[in-house]
Amino acid sequence: MSITERNMSAQELRERYKAERDKRVRNDGPEQYLEPTGRFAHLLEDPYTEVKHREPRKDEVTVAIIGGGFAGLCAGARLKEAGIEDVTIIESGGDVGGVWYWNRYPGAMCDTAAMVYLPLLEETNYFPSAKYVQGHEIHAHAQRIAETFNLYEGALFSTAVEEARWDENIERWVIKTNRGDELKAQFLAMGTGPMNNPKLPGIPGIEDFKGHMFHTARWDYDYTGGDRTGKPMKKLSDKRVGIIGTGATAVQCIPHLSATTGDLYVFQRTPSSIDERNNRPLTGEDFDDLQPGWQQEWLQNFATLQSGGFADKDLVKDGWTDIAIRIRDRIINMIQDNPELGLEEVWFEAFAESDDEKMNDIRARVNTIVSDEQIAESLKPWYRQLCKRPCFHDEYLQSFNNPATHLIDTDGKGVEQIDETGLWANGQHYELDCIVLASGFEVHIMHSAHYETYGKEGQSLKEHWDDGMKSLHGINMHGFPNLCILGLAQGGNLVANVTHNFSEASTAIAAIIKKCVNEGHTTFEPTQEAETNWVNRLEAQDRGFLANCTPGYYNNEGHTSTDRDLFSNARFPDGSVAFFQYLSDWINKNDFEGISFS
Repeated sequence: MSITERNMSAQELRERYKAERDKRVRNDGPEQYLEPTGRFAHLLEDPYTEVKHREPRKDEVTVAIIGGGFAGLCAGARLKEAGIEDVTIIESGGDVGGVWYWNRYPGAMCDTAAMVYLPLLEETNYFPSAKYVQGHEIHAHAQRIAETFNLYEGALFSTAVEEARWDENIERWVIKTNRGDELKAQFLAMGTGPMNNPKLPGIPGIEDFKGHMFHTARWDYDYTGGDRTGKPMKKLSDKRVGIIGTGATAVQCIPHLSATTGDLYVFQRTPSSIDERNNRPLTGEDFDDLQPGWQQEWLQNFATLQSGGFADKDLVKDGWTDIAIRIRDRIINMIQDNPELGLEEVWFEAFAESDDEKMNDIRARVNTIVSDEQIAESLKPWYRQLCKRPCFHDEYLQSFNNPATHLIDTDGKGVEQIDETGLWANGQHYELDCIVLASGFEVHIMHSAHYETYGKEGQSLKEHWDDGMKSLHGINMHGFPNLCILGLAQGGNLVANVTHNFSEASTAIAAIIKKCVNEGHTTFEPTQEAETNWVNRLEAQDRGFLANCTPGYYNNEGHTSTDRDLFSNARFPDGSVAFFQYLSDWINKNDFEGISFS
């Protein structure tokens, strides 16, 4: 019996986790990824919507929103609810949806339950078809939000912002685009999202391959056949296909490739943690007992459990909440057994024990599904669950029981080189007809955009954040009047359900702008003192947990975070639920402490 087939001690697990981490740390860290240029410049283009000529817009609007994903849509919806009708969305894609407009790979779906992931369900009177819904249904919901709140009117699609600059003379934001537009907006909201640009693996020779190559962010159904609803990719039946990557995207599309490809070669650097999903259709019975305000109740419940809080029941009941429940129950038992212990004393021990238990379960699950022992060993994740984004799937592991699906485990090294006919891994050459790059998107906790924003006296936002992000609530910045951003950093930072962050921030943004409009204020801006106090209040978080994790985007690819990084990724010290409540109370007081209106 191998060491992986018995219960390892906590110390043995730590040693194994460290060894697996150390072999994967690279000197180039996040610099190992490339910008899409040359052969891959098309990744920044839109293959789904024909760009039609239009005359440039040179008018004035009340609110301009950059980004038509869920961040921008939530902001637009809340502004409309607040009575602000003159709202213009500027979006580089040909339609709303953001990452769900671009991501059309087979199997694309949310990995957070749809009842909490899809925003504005009550407002649009829509109920998801399943507990986890496919990408095309998510995209359709984005369109539904835009239609419900009349956000298509005046929207500028297939339009990329090149610059946003505050004009102090007219007290307006001047927004210039690649279509010759020059909009003057009294207020500017930026919802460019945490995933807005495909990234490429920096593998030597990536430009040399003579076969077919594409990125999952721009799936080529003309080559593969099929479509994003799951129709079989019959054109791959005689092809040798290699896919580079086994992260969240690959976990979703590999089962579809496995079912249709002549031979599929999966090149793995680090295995994902694969928990069961147990997806199922939702029926009328699931919605019979819902009362007005149900979605906010579900959001609160999910966030509470994710933040280590206590809830009477688990409404979502998924893999995200499972470990939280384990921790909660273990804490209760520990305190009951030792009443003299406090919550803080037992939390870390409870977390470690619960995590070990969970990851042992996940590794054991691999054994029950994958028939080949060697392949099963290679698919086991050796790190704590939250070191990398957890994955949930009921077909991924099963794919490796298909004799035509070949796992090429590189033991943390990755693909060595690509040449004209295929690629090299573990010193062996694999001849391929097609290479699929499943290297995902650039992921930004703090706001990031491919344009520059200039505030007072021409200072750029990049300069303002030179020594780390500075904000009030993660939304407003001193020196940048009438500007709001929608992101994760310096607020709730709830990564398990990104859209919840957007929804809460949008409510605050709408309230501030409504106060300006209703009371005749021209500008608003957080004071220097308020911004400084907020940054000081934030937790300079202990990165000990992530520092010991296997490399990934959660921990800057295993590289030590600087003070700048710590504050750029910081969250409210008491957790997401406390932050959302704090923000709600701040809005309801209606004095907007820390904001100066003029």
